[in-house]
Amino acid sequence: MSLEEIGAENEEFYEHFNHVAPSGQAPLRVDKFLMNFIENATRNKIQQAAKAGNVLVNDKPVKPNYKVKPNDVVRIVLAHPPHENLLVAEDIPLDIVFEDDDVMVVNKPVGMVVHPGHGNYSGTLVNGLIHHIENLPANSNERPGLVHRIDKDTSGLLVVAKTEFAMAHLSKQFYDRTTERLYYAIVWGNIDEEEGTIEGNIGRSLKNRLQMSVFPEGDFGKHAVTHYKVVERFSYVTLVQCKLETGRTHQIRAHFKHIGHTLFNDERYGGNDVLKGTTFTKYKQFVDNCFKVLPRQALHAKTLGFEHPTTGEFLRFNSEIPQDMVDCLEKWRSYTINQKD
Repeated sequence: MSLEEIGAENEEFYEHFNHVAPSGQAPLRVDKFLMNFIENATRNKIQQAAKAGNVLVNDKPVKPNYKVKPNDVVRIVLAHPPHENLLVAEDIPLDIVFEDDDVMVVNKPVGMVVHPGHGNYSGTLVNGLIHHIENLPANSNERPGLVHRIDKDTSGLLVVAKTEFAMAHLSKQFYDRTTERLYYAIVWGNIDEEEGTIEGNIGRSLKNRLQMSVFPEGDFGKHAVTHYKVVERFSYVTLVQCKLETGRTHQIRAHFKHIGHTLFNDERYGGNDVLKGTTFTKYKQFVDNCFKVLPRQALHAKTLGFEHPTTGEFLRFNSEIPQDMVDCLEKWRSYTINQKD
């Protein structure tokens, strides 16, 4: 039965997921395959969806034990629109750094999701934006106002487009790489050079679909470039400033893991383990205390610069490093000084 035939029987179905299996895909049950892509999904829910005819491969319903093969088009369709498309305005306080008729610059706090998605259908930045501003233009993914995004547990600056013209103008700047984006990150290890460039394609990991990996041969993923400078050294960790030349998903997190300097307390990429330092219990306890002070990846979008869509003026905004990162840095600073005494 085709998707069109299913739709005829059940009125209208909405696509909730669509992914093409890579050419190197090994045979894998479709329920396991989907669990690698859909965050917070349980295998039982995926199996139930398949049994109900909502999991399609190449437009045909399949059972949970169907083996996904290279180039299969795997989709999930349901009788209701995706929750992220059912946007509800919410009166959420926003830290607005700048606003005029064309753009808004927001300082996103740690823990706030930028846009609704699986498992996060309310309390997002977009929910707050549509309460604050009427008739926000949608981007190519139908997300109102968003020109770019940062991860839930990354803090810092985002620019929001308030008009269609501003959306097009800003999107082109990001595409042309003429924006300025500086991040501060705490990474594991003592980086050898004072500054450098990490270059390597970034794409979805072939082993863990919730991670991004670097493919230095360029045979997979998208071109990505991160420039960095050392700001301060703490023997076992380093504070670095990162300048993004491109803007790929998890770019800084994936690039620094690739060169052996995973972000401090980045759970998804293994940075929540003691990766550098001694094996003494006292040191491990110190690191655990740092994790408690900074219970997320140590990454902050500190500086954002772009050309104003209407005036042509280049605007640059800076945000303070959040308190959790400041407190963590102070702990490392004190620890380093005590080690030298």
